[in-house]
Amino acid sequence: MSISTPPVQSSGTSATAAAKPAMSYPVVVSAYAAFLEKLDYLNDADLARVEEAFEFAAAAHSGQFRSSGDPYITHPIAVAEICATWKLDAEALMAALMHDAMEDCGVTRDDIARQFGDTVAELVDGLTKLDKLHFNSREENQAESFRKMLLAMARDVRVILVKLADRTHNMRTMSDMPRSKWGRISTETMEIHVPIANRLGINRVYRELQDLAFKHLHPWRHDTLVKALGRSRNRRKEVVQKIHAEVDASFAKSGIKIRLGNQEKTLYSIYKKMDAKHLSFAQVTDSYAVRVIVPNLIDCYTALGVLHQIFRPVPSKFRDYIANPKSNGYQSLHTTLVGPSGVSMDFQIRTEDMNLVDENGVLTHWMIQARSSTGSEQLGNKWVQSLLDIQDETRDAHEFWDNVRVDLFPDSVYVFTPKNQMLTLPRGATVLDFAYAIHSNVGEHTSGARINHEQVPLSTVLKSGDIVEVTTSPEAVPHPSWLTIVRTGRAKSKIRYYLKTQGQSETGVLGERLLLQALRAEGISQLPEAKPIWDELLERLGARNKAELFSDIGQGKRIAVFAAKQMVDLLAEQGMRPDAVLLTQERYKNKSSSVTTAVALDGSNNAAVKYAKCCRPVPGDSVAGYLDRNAGLLVHNSECAVCKKLLSKDAERFVEVEWADEPKGDFETGVVVTIINGKGVLGKIAAEIAALGSDITHITMDDEVAMNTTELKFVLLVKDRQQVEHILRQLVKLSYVSRAYRILPTA
Repeated sequence: MSISTPPVQSSGTSATAAAKPAMSYPVVVSAYAAFLEKLDYLNDADLARVEEAFEFAAAAHSGQFRSSGDPYITHPIAVAEICATWKLDAEALMAALMHDAMEDCGVTRDDIARQFGDTVAELVDGLTKLDKLHFNSREENQAESFRKMLLAMARDVRVILVKLADRTHNMRTMSDMPRSKWGRISTETMEIHVPIANRLGINRVYRELQDLAFKHLHPWRHDTLVKALGRSRNRRKEVVQKIHAEVDASFAKSGIKIRLGNQEKTLYSIYKKMDAKHLSFAQVTDSYAVRVIVPNLIDCYTALGVLHQIFRPVPSKFRDYIANPKSNGYQSLHTTLVGPSGVSMDFQIRTEDMNLVDENGVLTHWMIQARSSTGSEQLGNKWVQSLLDIQDETRDAHEFWDNVRVDLFPDSVYVFTPKNQMLTLPRGATVLDFAYAIHSNVGEHTSGARINHEQVPLSTVLKSGDIVEVTTSPEAVPHPSWLTIVRTGRAKSKIRYYLKTQGQSETGVLGERLLLQALRAEGISQLPEAKPIWDELLERLGARNKAELFSDIGQGKRIAVFAAKQMVDLLAEQGMRPDAVLLTQERYKNKSSSVTTAVALDGSNNAAVKYAKCCRPVPGDSVAGYLDRNAGLLVHNSECAVCKKLLSKDAERFVEVEWADEPKGDFETGVVVTIINGKGVLGKIAAEIAALGSDITHITMDDEVAMNTTELKFVLLVKDRQQVEHILRQLVKLSYVSRAYRILPTA
């Protein structure tokens, strides 16, 4: 919102002080009168509160003007007037009038709370951007501002309704703003406000904001399509009238009272389809949409039968959104029929209440009720409430917005539990999304699934009508690869939260052990307990607490040896000296390559320990541990060339590691198999490897294939080096294998 301040009226007098009262401007008087005319649904007490809020806002914005030159207060009045057409309650109207007061006028939340109550103050605060705080970039500011707004919306949906009204008026008056702002504001509207309006089912706001954003992003294309659509409408006017007459006559015979309406595609949807599929305007607008409004629900299905008797239906083009409503509450029967001259017609059959929900979504809550005290109650919108769940696991604003953005385009599928409970999920959702939609505990321990009684992978994409059964196991836990499987923001946030907290716990344990190991090398047998020592160490190292320090060491962000030396210095200042015997023992251990204090590698799903892809070590190999600054403890084969290079450059980041007595889990290793070309040989090799107890995770083939042989490179999952050697021995015994060997770091 662009604000300009008029010139100083006289020397030493501010614009605000010299400004005329708002009601002295005819444009303000006119706008306020039009607003009051729409408040006939309020009682006298609420009306008085709204008028008080107007006086407060008018005083706060005194001396401020919009880019058009009108007093700034005309904008809050216009926003409140839009809210009044939606029949929002007095508190929402008051927030609309004062929505910019905190942001632009130095008014505080406490000021509003004292005069108008905590609820109104909370609404206004939720609408206030974070411009007064410091952020590293505009993107960070925007992400944090919208997180604040969406979380306020989750607590009270009126926040987003006022925000949509605010954005609607700004888009309507965009031509008054500098053209340099059109692109940024319109893009933001298209990416954020349009999908939010759609997600909340407010169809008329969705269509208007989309059209205004398109108009200001692509003015020439918009105007061209407006003219083309007008010509198309005139050309088919006669056909439309004929269709309406035929439908009216048939329903009159059936004794069903109906109301017909037309539904045109939005200009932007036409443009998008033309651009994406390289179609002409005529190809995109060859269908015609008719709404059939009937008295009650049973009439919807009767009307469907009547229409199918008039025109020939297209079998694959029927959708029952009454039995299976969309996630934003939309209900209708959709059918496509072939009309006169082969014209394709889309019919939407619904009741008046369904039509009201389609146009107004969550606004229906206010619009279908006489004004009462129920206007502020929370709506049962699952998506709105899920924002709070996502926030619980996601503290980073960009990550939060990424998760929310996924759910803003809910082209839905409808699936069922074995007990016939229906769940609505975004198109593209997988079995794992389904598991998390049931409950986060189910999702976290999902071990397998069946769709329509058949076993399927967790990554299977769901289709409407699927019956999904999830099996769980206490041993099953989220894996980083799950993030590439799930589609919904809720599932992504739950998985990320688990991985983050579990990873911090594991890296913390590793870091504490590494620090103790480094201290022992300095002659200190255990970590000190004295709080002053820790406080001073944390201050020197710039860590907030011990948990962060341990986690950073475990992740390789800090070097244990350096932290240990700092601690030894602090202990020395307190009069504590290294233990000479322990110091000698540790130095002897280092010289004799003892690994009694080494980190044990047990192969568990440990976020703190990773195995280098360059050499793929397995139990039985000689290994070395490198504290990578990004990956945590990275385990290399000690003969690896990369490892040796790191050792020569960064020796202080190496720590001792050893294989546990009984490693669990599987480890990746690379093998090369040269086969004699023949039909089905690759399949036979894969079957043989599976029979030998290994799984193939990756396979590549040489680009240049010899006349008689082909070299295949596999990445296998194995228990240890002995299993690798056994597999290779068995493979070379096969008649169609000429050679098989492991890819070693020295090879």
